[in-house]
Amino acid sequence: MFFEQKEQKRLTLSRIDPTHPLASYSKHAFELDGYEWPSVEHYYQAMKFGDAEYREQIRQAPHPADATKLGKSKKHDRRKDWNKVRVTYMTRGTYIKCRTHPEVAQALLDTGDIEITEVSQYDYFWGSGRDMRGDNAFGKMLMDIRNKLRSEIKQ
Repeated sequence: MFFEQKEQKRLTLSRIDPTHPLASYSKHAFELDGYEWPSVEHYYQAMKFGDAEYREQIRQAPHPADATKLGKSKKHDRRKDWNKVRVTYMTRGTYIKCRTHPEVAQALLDTGDIEITEVSQYDYFWGSGRDMRGDNAFGKMLMDIRNKLRSEIKQ
């Protein structure tokens, strides 16, 4: 369904596509740290802040895009270590989403061995950037989770 591009050497997706099961915006709720999170994006954006009330406001956001907007707020102090831990939080949320929703894990496993790239013209950290020279941290994270899921199946 989502992997028509399998014949190619790369699967491209957008992190902000709420209809794609592997996107952080997909509405696949999961429980983590004692809370029910509507999406990985809600979890990720909330974890930027130490203020529990503000985290809860982000968790309650009606749409992942709203959570993102709240997560970009300059009115609240972001964690000082955020750049060091952001991949860990995105990975945690995505992995738990896969463990909570077997169909999401299967969608990731069904990508086989192809490279996964998050296409974003402006995001050179999570995405590929407009010239495909970005870090693609989101795609790399998905491929790492895919490998972890495979190793768990073999055990």
